[in-house]
Amino acid sequence: MTPRADPLTCEVVDLIGTVVARYHEEYEHAAAEHSLTGAQARVLRLLAVEPLPMRRIAQRLKCEPSNITGIVDRLESRGLVERHPDAADRRVKLAAPTTEGAHTAERLRTSLDFAREPLGRLTAVERTLLKELLQRMLGVAPEGDDAEADRPEGPTPI
Repeated sequence: MTPRADPLTCEVVDLIGTVVARYHEEYEHAAAEHSLTGAQARVLRLLAVEPLPMRRIAQRLKCEPSNITGIVDRLESRGLVERHPDAADRRVKLAAPTTEGAHTAERLRTSLDFAREPLGRLTAVERTLLKELLQRMLGVAPEGDDAEADRPEGPTPI
């Protein structure tokens, strides 16, 4: 028999689910304002970080590589993405944003207002704490020494 989660854990999981659903809803809306599908916007945003082969894009977005090929084809036909050989392995093609694609990805990212307003209600200390807790939940190491410097002295406010 599987142990049941405590009520607090269940409430936190429900709240995380609500945040994720609202984020996806706004992301789809923001993508549409840029004449993109949500999937195209996610691929473009991912490529804005670094050029990637199709297989890696599919892994990161947890979908089939054949789906990514179609998405990249459509982004490429709009002049937002281009393919070029990987310098480390000429058999592999990397997808990378064009200048216009990088600008579109940045405009898309900055147009996501969903989190700005609620996060704006938190102090810098609270946002730092939230970031660190989310990183800890995901097993991501805090960013450099700045995380230590930003942490308040004394008891952590919750």
